[in-house]
Amino acid sequence: MLEQVGVNPLGVGIYPKAQVLNRFIAKLIDLFLAAAAAEVIAPVGFLAGLAYLLVADGFAGGRSIGKRLIGLQTILPETRETAGFRESIIRNIPFAVAHLAFAIPYVGWLATATIVAFEAILIIGNERGRRLGDELAGTQVLDAGRLALPD
Repeated sequence: MLEQVGVNPLGVGIYPKAQVLNRFIAKLIDLFLAAAAAEVIAPVGFLAGLAYLLVADGFAGGRSIGKRLIGLQTILPETRETAGFRESIIRNIPFAVAHLAFAIPYVGWLATATIVAFEAILIIGNERGRRLGDELAGTQVLDAGRLALPD
């Protein structure tokens, strides 16, 4: 039986998770962009990087720059819509906290590593690939094109 692109084989609101390696690469690209902003625009770059991390998944199609380059998108599986800025801010709160903590030597670095490791374990262990931020915002990351958008 042929599977149509965008048709959900698992049922309403349930989609297969995106490849874990692709998610890690996309987030790494976004983290590099946030870190670059902090270095290039010295006085306000840290806050610009923080703002980018919070709203990145709300850009057109639920795709941050990293997700767009890798071919992923953030969606609301229950409504079959792409994530907006509200969902992006909610789902990225753990990474924003990690970004803030990283500014504190030693203890902050350890806290950042703990947060990132916890989120990574959730992505790997959850059958839908949902981390804490996704659970809070009701979002899921999919390979681009897996979502059949409503007419």
